[in-house]
Amino acid sequence: MDRRSFMASAGALALSAGLPGCTTLAIAPGVPAAGGAEDQRLRAMLERFFYTRLEHNPEGATNLALDTGERAHLRSRLDDYSAAGKARELARTRAEFAELRTIDRARLSETAMIDYDVVQYDLTRDIEGAERYPFGAAGGRYSPYVISHLTGAYRGIPDFLDNVHPVQTQADAEAYVARLSQFPKALDDNLARQREDAARGVFAPDYILDTTLRLLRQLRDQPAGENALASSVARRARETGIQGDYGARAERIVAGEVYPALDRHIALVTDLRARATHDAGAWRLPNGEAYYAGALKAATTTDMTPDEVHKLGLEQVAALEAQLDPILRAQGLTQGTPGERLAELNKQPAQLFPNTDEGRAALVAFLNEQIAEIYPRLPEAFATLPKAKVVARRVPPLIQAGAPGAYYENAPLDGSRPGTYFINLRDTFDRPKFGLKTLTYHETVPGHHLQVMLAQESEEIPMIRRVAGYAAYQEGWALYSEQLADEMGMYEGDPLGRAGMLQSFLFRATRLVVDTGLHSKRWSREQATDYFIRTTGIARGRSQGEIDRYTVWPGQATSYKVGHIVWDRLRSEAKAKLGPRFDLRDFHQVLLQGGMPLTILERVVNSRIDARLRA
Repeated sequence: MDRRSFMASAGALALSAGLPGCTTLAIAPGVPAAGGAEDQRLRAMLERFFYTRLEHNPEGATNLALDTGERAHLRSRLDDYSAAGKARELARTRAEFAELRTIDRARLSETAMIDYDVVQYDLTRDIEGAERYPFGAAGGRYSPYVISHLTGAYRGIPDFLDNVHPVQTQADAEAYVARLSQFPKALDDNLARQREDAARGVFAPDYILDTTLRLLRQLRDQPAGENALASSVARRARETGIQGDYGARAERIVAGEVYPALDRHIALVTDLRARATHDAGAWRLPNGEAYYAGALKAATTTDMTPDEVHKLGLEQVAALEAQLDPILRAQGLTQGTPGERLAELNKQPAQLFPNTDEGRAALVAFLNEQIAEIYPRLPEAFATLPKAKVVARRVPPLIQAGAPGAYYENAPLDGSRPGTYFINLRDTFDRPKFGLKTLTYHETVPGHHLQVMLAQESEEIPMIRRVAGYAAYQEGWALYSEQLADEMGMYEGDPLGRAGMLQSFLFRATRLVVDTGLHSKRWSREQATDYFIRTTGIARGRSQGEIDRYTVWPGQATSYKVGHIVWDRLRSEAKAKLGPRFDLRDFHQVLLQGGMPLTILERVVNSRIDARLRA
């Protein structure tokens, strides 16, 4: 299970028919306003579900800082990466579903109904995905390949040990070594699953395996003592004054156990590479067209077909190009398509940080200045702010070759570290200055950090929902946040910054086109990349990385623009219905009710509007 989202969910079952007007779910009449006995029974059940799952997700427990006290034993364990572990997880999910159905939904309060419906949605989605598709993952995020440049224990565990596992006490250091000693088994469990899937014809395309091999060799081809797996615990134990030769112990595990397991990984991936095709799309998988349709439903929580998503993308691209044109002309950029002019803007020296360690440090400092600049403005739009702070950091060099361009990692519940906005700086040319504001607002505040941490810190919802995630809800919110920052005046006097915002929207609209192009219309990697560069003006290196990401996570990239359209529509409808009683700060309080599928979000927003009208 992904430590970045304990109950990662994008919603694989469509509860609505299409995007523009999602069908709302009826609330049973006569439901008590305050919670009664059935509410209490549901809340206790969901809390038990969460903590039972936590026992089987020790990495998630550490990420949330819940591996203390009676759960301290979890700090020395890794997740189960085996096929048997996956089967046990499915059995638990079925048992949870059966128990949830013993709740009488009609006796729940309106708030408890939300909890019931969201969790039922998740359980149904996970069961149907696992039963229908035995390979890879088909739940909150569809990912067909056990081993790729974005998936696999070889990629996640070193990053986890170095950046999440704490080393503050001797017990922490011992737990680190214990986890490191389990890493070879996790690798071999992944290997066994990938072998089984390869027998079904499911393994990544050649270009994905090329990057995977580079990452594996980068992790393997260095002296064991210099590997971050060993040097991290040695350095942090030394810095905190912990006695013991943890570096030497870790080095022996790396040399004697981890490296042989990585060699087995490299051997299998090399063999698969020799058999791989260059075809990029999910259409080539067993039952591939249905798999991609499920991936789209998971990402968007709608019933939109690939053709409908593709058409929406083309329409959005045309509209955004029209908005960009006058801004670029005013900057003297008059020749070529908007994407080509954005590419020329990207080349201007004034827009670039040096591609050096000093330049990267300056870029990260620039991002942290942007966070500090917008924080004092947040009360204009939000009545509640998260307690946890957020900082920008570069993606660790060890994983940057295969990492996304940027991503957010939540703060733990105990506040022991801030939320983190990671930016990939393998080449600073990929991150021109005019686009950085928008990226910062997307990943931090008012984007991911604010939304994720308000839910995580909320006392209104059970834990199983406080840490849940839905791509269309979360990514749609983050894109809406870019729009909100513009409405708050953050681009006043900065026309290039506003061009960066529109490029970000264009980037997400283009994703609708290329994701469906790859997985439904059988576009090649090259065709998708060329269209992406031509339309967005984003540098080839970053554009190629984007296309490769969509190859491995089919459907996920469509969630951003679809979700943004729904968030924007719901706010517009609220303003129209409430008129002078509309309060933006109050509208945003819906975030305290946690992530949910877009269909349920619509029901919740409409219910809040009705309550406001009755007040």
